[in-house]
Amino acid sequence: MKLYDISMVIREDMPVYKNYESKKPRFEVASNHEENGHFETNIHMNLHTGTHIDFNLHMIKDGSTSSDIVLSDYITEAKVFDLTHIEDYITKKDIEHLYINKGDFVLFKTKNSFDTVFNPNFIYVSEDAAIFLANQNVKGVGIDALGIERNQPGHKTHKVLMAKDIIILEGIVLKDITPDEYTLIALPLRFENRDASMVRAVLIGK
Repeated sequence: MKLYDISMVIREDMPVYKNYESKKPRFEVASNHEENGHFETNIHMNLHTGTHIDFNLHMIKDGSTSSDIVLSDYITEAKVFDLTHIEDYITKKDIEHLYINKGDFVLFKTKNSFDTVFNPNFIYVSEDAAIFLANQNVKGVGIDALGIERNQPGHKTHKVLMAKDIIILEGIVLKDITPDEYTLIALPLRFENRDASMVRAVLIGK
């Protein structure tokens, strides 16, 4: 059994969506050994920074939140697919031939995993691909980008998946992951009624 960490490193200079300063984590020393006899740190961080889960409230008014999840859904079998040949976005045509079935949690490995800074032209999941995945009744979709879509009017990819309560996992790192079947563990923190949560995402392989 092998354990693979597919989470982004949380640091102040990490890549964030569109390089928004408001999304960059800020660390503040709250106590130090010299003055307080112990060390503590405060953090200010957007919940959509780094590797995270989007809940329906993110795109749907009065949508479900972090309080509504079924925790066991985040420990699940998952399939990693190699889509590193794609240059712009993932379409239905790109994935309809793949072995994707009802209840699958699919993770898409793209060129994004090799970016070291935010790439405004990151690979994303198009609306027609999202419709295909929704029709397949997948459990979840993961992408190695900080967004599952890029500048789409109305956020249709998100909304198509959310309408079926399909889990959206963003910001995974698949550079060193071989396409295969794994066990995925991506447990959200126990926030009350939030629109997203960072996760420590890992894959367990043979």
